[in-house]
Amino acid sequence: MTDTPYARRARRDRGQVALEYLGFLPVLIIVAMAAVQLGLVAYTAQQAGTAARAGARSASLDRGAQGACTAAVSSWLADGTTCGEAQGGDEVTVTATVEIPSIVPGWDFGPARRTATMPVDH
Repeated sequence: MTDTPYARRARRDRGQVALEYLGFLPVLIIVAMAAVQLGLVAYTAQQAGTAARAGARSASLDRGAQGACTAAVSSWLADGTTCGEAQGGDEVTVTATVEIPSIVPGWDFGPARRTATMPVDH
């Protein structure tokens, strides 16, 4: 039984698919990490909006904004959450700042900031 040219070529190409996959694996990992990081940025921005609204609601009732801001965000984001409060006439404005976590060491995305204004309850 003699080898056909096709059989000889198939024997030589056996490991080619595995090598191509290993070469493409870093690209797949980077794309996956970028997708997860983008989701974290969006989630943190949403949490900052929630914190600003909760802080403004609490400050409008004269209870202070910081405690309500911190309580309104997820527990793993609470340590990086701060709220600033500004009262002007019949309104109170609260700006919530939440640090954006990074899954890639060394990359800093800065904080997400959101502002909410509520009327002061007399």
